[in-house]
Amino acid sequence: MRTYRDAKSMAKTLRETLGERDVAITHSQALEIVAKQFGCKDWNVLGAAIDEAPAHDGIDLTGAIPILRIFSPDKASEFYLDFLGFTKDWEHRFGDNFPIYMQVSRSGLTFHLSEHHGDASPGSTVFVRMQGIEAYRTELIGKAYTYSKPGIEDLPWGRVLEVPDPFGNRIRFCEQK
Repeated sequence: MRTYRDAKSMAKTLRETLGERDVAITHSQALEIVAKQFGCKDWNVLGAAIDEAPAHDGIDLTGAIPILRIFSPDKASEFYLDFLGFTKDWEHRFGDNFPIYMQVSRSGLTFHLSEHHGDASPGSTVFVRMQGIEAYRTELIGKAYTYSKPGIEDLPWGRVLEVPDPFGNRIRFCEQK
């Protein structure tokens, strides 16, 4: 997506596709869903964050969304939602008793979590630049999560708070010095 018009087109396509599956949503609801997919609080924030015109050279790399392999939606929710404080934006299954694929986000950071075998390898590491690392660590420790008591390590490139998820993936939050 590069322009405001692209985002509106995505919302229209989403609404039409869901309508074909007998799921009715308003245009406004579709706009809000598209905003969440791009890690924005709401449609107004997304609208302010994107340009009308494409980048100068025609290439516009707007960021990446890591896909992390999970094996249990319940454990993933306990870790990413309850412990890390992310919000589940949406989830998808192709049918009953199929693997889940979901999106979670917090403060502009978005992850896709997948039970699908071919989507990602367990044991991945994601490096996340952030501000407020001490406050985030205090928040995490305050939740008394049984499986993680993260500390902050001072390294030459910044202060790092590494948090392993229940599936062997590591998230390295880094506040640059």
